[in-house]
Amino acid sequence: MTIRSPYVYVKDTGTPKGRGAFASRTHAKGEVVESCPVVLFSGSFSSIPGEVRQLLFNWGVLAKDDGSSHCLALGYGSMYNHENPANMRYEADPEAGVLRFIAIRDIAANEELTVNYNAVGGGPESDKDTWFSGMGISPFAPGDADGGH
Repeated sequence: MTIRSPYVYVKDTGTPKGRGAFASRTHAKGEVVESCPVVLFSGSFSSIPGEVRQLLFNWGVLAKDDGSSHCLALGYGSMYNHENPANMRYEADPEAGVLRFIAIRDIAANEELTVNYNAVGGGPESDKDTWFSGMGISPFAPGDADGGH
């Protein structure tokens, strides 16, 4: 599999979220915005430093394995801020070792790219909003919301 550089840039959002990742061109609904190689973490989630835990995805659930592994998405993957509903969903490709971020609707150039931290399995919406409290942080506190899942 060839992984190409995405059409994404990072800047301050001008909000309490801090930094965010933005589309440098339009993306069509269903388009893969980014395919991120992943670094896998296994073992106890609580044994991983808190600063790193905030950046991880639940690879075990996404890859439908034993459920105990997590991953750090390289590229811009761990920079996507939370929104509910988000403009992207994400999915694991265990054979390729990547996490794909896919537009769920047309995304305009210069629009912030977002994922839903609460949606189990990478979906764009959730009726729960518990990720931040579960991680022991305040939503969109400076420095806290520029990654995590």
